[in-house]
This record gives sequence, structure tokens and C-alpha cells, in this order.
Amino acid sequence: MYDSFQRDINYLRVSVTDRCNLRCVYCMPPEGVKQLSHEEVLTIEEINQIINAAAGIGINKIRLTGGEPTVRKGIYKLISCIAKNNNIKDISMTTNGTLLKQIGERLKNSGLDRVNISLDTLKPDRFKKITRVGNFQDAWNGIETALRLGLTPVKINCVIVRGINDDEIIDLAKLAMDYPLHVRFIELMPIGESDEWAMEKFVPAGEIIARIEESFGNTKPSKKVRGAGPARYYTIPGAAGSIGIISAISDHFCFQCNRLRLTATGGIRPCLLSDREIDIRSPLRNGASYLELQKIFARAVEMKPRKHGISDKCDDHMKLMSQIGG
Repeated sequence: MYDSFQRDINYLRVSVTDRCNLRCVYCMPPEGVKQLSHEEVLTIEEINQIINAAAGIGINKIRLTGGEPTVRKGIYKLISCIAKNNNIKDISMTTNGTLLKQIGERLKNSGLDRVNISLDTLKPDRFKKITRVGNFQDAWNGIETALRLGLTPVKINCVIVRGINDDEIIDLAKLAMDYPLHVRFIELMPIGESDEWAMEKFVPAGEIIARIEESFGNTKPSKKVRGAGPARYYTIPGAAGSIGIISAISDHFCFQCNRLRLTATGGIRPCLLSDREIDIRSPLRNGASYLELQKIFARAVEMKPRKHGISDKCDDHMKLMSQIGG
């Protein structure tokens, strides 16, 4: 599917739940979000129906997100169903990794290809502070499990926040020296809980790379690591892995955006940083055919903007990241 700017839209990020077992400070309020009722959330069967419709008109990469996707009941069944679709070439998951030690093998056996694991600090006390309820060792066990099981390439997502974890940029980058990990530094985006203070604590990608090069020497652009996302990858001399930069704010990558998002409540979002959604849950529950569902996807593709309007303050970001599945 090509949008009006000739971008090939072949990637669907699917939020399977709004629930999470952590409460990260830039994502959720301390008490978490008001849990949606079962009726509001798409069932596993409905998610699979929607994915099958999307796969029939050009979607061939699926990423499962949340909230935290590993807490969703039926996640193994969903992955198994997706894996049976011959049009889907890649099934990945973004997770906090805290449950991977227990369930990683079953996820892989169900058909999961690879994982991205969120990790913003290597300090156990700071991990607890950032996540409010998490245990660092659980996350680290998840990383080791992903490597052992071959859920590769294993990518580590680090949201850098000035005054909170920007003093760990070098230590986090060093993970790529010591392990076959692809450490991606993500600019803080003003969504949900971070909306009020994001720009005050924003660390631009250029500053992150400059700090890394000061410690490790000049980086070199790397061939793209397997995946469908917007990260630009770099190698540093002697590294087992690579460094990635996701510069959503300072140097947006909208010109190459290839994705749509499906929220847990059945909304198709053409752009993460816009609140425009198309309801696909209601037509599905009212008996819409695959062709009708595909037309809804086609309409969402037509709605994709040329770029996000975050710098223009033109979008009101009412939902939290955990509710969008960013």
C-alpha cells in the first residue's frame, strides 16, 4: 500500500493491551491508567481478523506492543495465528523484558521472531525509581534469555531524559561493545505523562552521538539492522553490536514512515504523534467483511500526514503511550 506521499506502508504495530506491570515515569502516572473493560479491548480473535485483513493488502511486518504485551492473556495463541499467515514475514515484540525469563521460550515456539527490550538504566536503584515498581535483575534476565533463545537481533530501547539517565549514555552504549546488542537511544517525546516537561528534559540525538564519539571514537554508519523501524545505526570500533538513534523530534524520519498502529481498543492510527484514529472495532463487530476491513485500512493510509506536527503544537496528545502502543 502506498500513501499519498509514495511511502510503502507495510508495517503494523499492534497494541494488544493497555496494561503494564511497570509504571515508567514518562509513560504512566504512579497509579497506572484506568483499566479498560473487556468489552472495550479487542479479543485475540478480533486482532487476528484485523491482521489477516491488513496482510491481504500489503502489511507484512507485525510488531506486538502494549502496555506490556507479555501480560496479555492469549498472547501465545495470537502469535501462533499470525505465524500461520504466509503474507506476514516478520513478527516482533516490544517488551520491558521482565517476564521473558519465564515465558520467552514459549513465545519463540509460538512463532515470535525477535524482541526489542526497553531499558533506560543499568543502576538497580534508578531502575526502581524510573519504573516505580520494577526490578532491574528481571529485565537483565530477559535480555540474557532473548540472546540465548535467538530472538535476534535483540534491540535495547533507551529513552534518554536529562537529569534522570543522561549520565548513563556511555554505560548504555558500552552494552553494544560487550554484547551482540543493538542499543537504540530514543529522544523523549511529549506524549502523555511526559507532555508537560518533555522539552525541558529533552536530549537531542546529536548530543547523544557526540558524547558516544567522545568516549569511543568516530562512529560509522552501519548497514541497517534487521527490522522495519526508523533507527539509524552506527558501529563503533570493536563493538559486538551497534548503536542506534531514533530522532523523532530533532530530525524527524516521517519521510520514510512505513507504519500504521492498531490500538488495543480497535483504533487505527496513521501517525503516532497525532490523535486522529479510524474505528475498526465497531465495523468488525457489526459483521464487516474482509474487503470492508481492508477499505478501512486503505482510508487510514490515505490519512497519513506528510510529517508529524509536534513542533507546530497542532496535535493534542490526550492518550498515554501505554494506550497507543507506540
